[in-house]
Amino acid sequence: MKDSEAEALRARLDRAATGLDAPLAVVDLDAFDANAADLERRAAGKPIRVASKSVRCRALLERVLQRDGFSGVMAFTLPEALWLTGHGYEDVLVAYPTADGGALQRLAGDPRALAQVTLMVDDRAHLELIEAAGAPDPPAPVRVCLDLDTSWQPVGGRVRIGARRSPLRTPEQAADLAADIVARPGLELVGVMAYEAQIAGVGDRPPGKRLMGRALQEMQRRSGAELEERRAAAVAAVRGVAPELAFVNGGGTGSVERTVAEPAVTEVAAGSGLYGPTLFDAYASFRPQPAALFALPVVRRPGPGVATLLGGGYHASGAAGTDRLPKPFLPAGLKLDPREGAGEVQTPVLGAAADRLQIGDRVWLRHAKAGELCEHFDRVHLVQGAAVVDRASTYRGEGQTFL
Repeated sequence: MKDSEAEALRARLDRAATGLDAPLAVVDLDAFDANAADLERRAAGKPIRVASKSVRCRALLERVLQRDGFSGVMAFTLPEALWLTGHGYEDVLVAYPTADGGALQRLAGDPRALAQVTLMVDDRAHLELIEAAGAPDPPAPVRVCLDLDTSWQPVGGRVRIGARRSPLRTPEQAADLAADIVARPGLELVGVMAYEAQIAGVGDRPPGKRLMGRALQEMQRRSGAELEERRAAAVAAVRGVAPELAFVNGGGTGSVERTVAEPAVTEVAAGSGLYGPTLFDAYASFRPQPAALFALPVVRRPGPGVATLLGGGYHASGAAGTDRLPKPFLPAGLKLDPREGAGEVQTPVLGAAADRLQIGDRVWLRHAKAGELCEHFDRVHLVQGAAVVDRASTYRGEGQTFL
């Protein structure tokens, strides 16, 4: 972003936030909508299932689900899925297996939820937990989806690149568990999911690391080619057992166009690209606009080139590193103090721009991830142009803390 553009954006956000006390969070609706449109472009007509963990605000989930290119929700826990279906949401896929016996019992006794919620499984133990929690006379079978391992394992499997998720790797393993599901009258196999974390969640253009970027691009090219062949074979094997599969889900914000190109995939998942957090700045093929931002107030001026902000320790999940820290965004030219980082109650920022800040001014920052920002605020202010047009409760603001 050019300096003139950055200053114009800062002025617009500051005008919109006039009269509001920081810390505060905003979502720029123009940027949010532009990001949604770009995800639709990249999906090339295949439906996008919105990942709720990357949004964590019902008003914004509903906004994006009104678009033609988005259909269904990918939830992150079963209690969240039950809460969403209780508010009228349909077609909710729980992306991770559950061992929550109470939630499974609530699901088994709720005809609406049984029709709209799909559970993720990759082990017979999951099937047994679901059956153990079932109602004596269930109104309908529990919908389940198989989760496939997508990691790349070259050199005869001695190297593993990718998230440690499902134990189901081969078509034979997938078909075997599918047959077990089909044999259980209380379960219905409706989908297959395969999330390629090493492609969808790893930027291939890390700033200042050109050689690493080339290595990542080659890894993703080779991993994607291997996965396309294996995913197609696994889906075919599962369809041989359960021919009426409703969906095959894959991908994420970072791999949309690559994943939709596979004939075996019927839909993709995405959510982070709506907010445009910093971890998605490092992709060569797309660049979401920063839509979700938060402002912290300047409360100290310890010395030349330093301003101290209140709060700010909004670290992202994952392996600890500087890429998981929030980044000062506006005014341009600020950076975190490497000795203090983003602190629980104070965050020093350094740079020549700090000398132009006064106590009471705001500094706008971006989170490294997307929906995790909403765990620190009970509401987000929805901005269009230079005005706050609405306020929307986050999950936290609605009293919901699922993880």
